Amino acid sequence: MSVSKADISERALQLLKALTERYIREGQPVGSRTLSRESGLNFSPATIRNVMADLEDLGLIRSPHTSAGRIPTVQGYRMFVDTLLTVKPLDEPTVSRLRSQLGIDQEPKGLVATASTLLSGITQMAGIVTLPRHEHASLKRVEFLPLSEHRVLAVLVISDREVQNRILKVDRPYTASELQQASNYLNEQFAGRNLEEVRRALIRDMKDTREDMDRMMRMAVEMADSALNAAEEGDDFVLAGQTNLMEFEELCDLGTLRQLFDAFNRKRDILHLLDQCVNGEGVQIFIGEESGYQMLDECSLVTAPYSVEGRVVGVLGVIGPTRMAYERVIPIVDATARIMGAALNPRE
Repeated sequence: MSVSKADISERALQLLKALTERYIREGQPVGSRTLSRESGLNFSPATIRNVMADLEDLGLIRSPHTSAGRIPTVQGYRMFVDTLLTVKPLDEPTVSRLRSQLGIDQEPKGLVATASTLLSGITQMAGIVTLPRHEHASLKRVEFLPLSEHRVLAVLVISDREVQNRILKVDRPYTASELQQASNYLNEQFAGRNLEEVRRALIRDMKDTREDMDRMMRMAVEMADSALNAAEEGDDFVLAGQTNLMEFEELCDLGTLRQLFDAFNRKRDILHLLDQCVNGEGVQIFIGEESGYQMLDECSLVTAPYSVEGRVVGVLGVIGPTRMAYERVIPIVDATARIMGAALNPRE
């Protein structure tokens, strides 16, 4: 049953807010006496019991096990986050810490690792940051260097800020002279062009089977294609602080942790969820089963996209229990995304 704010009385909303804030802070089911004593609301215990019964009927709170107290449901958290939460600006010391550590002198992978560690350290939950997508990056230079046996080192310089080294397996040994010729040809053809354009051109050239296509040109194109494909492989996100999740009582069940850590290792499901955030604007929040993945049923994911030159190239966020301090986590994630984007934007 979907519940809108219009379906709930102002008194019920006040109690839902007080109950949710108390549960997030203490982690224990909240009873009517506690709410009567500490909510600051001038309601009698009997009135509070009646309103709590109404909230339970609406599916916004529930009683765990045999406890006399109540805790928010996923729907209750959603109502709290969307309509009752007051998000305060991030404090200046935290902003300064983010700005100083997400400096502009780091290459992108180092920046991603720093950002995930910062998110984890500041929130004491798990920080997650996807690596910047390369669709809008440009190829500045490529070099091929001979290694032992049938191997070649490909060095890709991407958008002035990133250098990637990839070892390619080739069908025969190549001399340094041959590889220099291949590098020269590719740099003449593709230097400064968008990586996606380069990839399309390589695919087009590889389909070109004309006899007049020079053997060296074919070799260069094939090796460049292998190097770019290799550059797209590997870790797609960096995760830090996942062991912090073991500190939360609701996540310390061995079965829950095993599912969660398996998902972190597999990456596929987490990446699919993060991909949904790329096209969104601003902070997005998945609470419990809203993610669509069973292993995250006891977790919330707060995310924000980060941009380079006005284009979204990645997503970062925090994974924690549904009982997280949303009013603090939301501005941390938002600020980190903005500072991360600023650090990645090229400087004149």
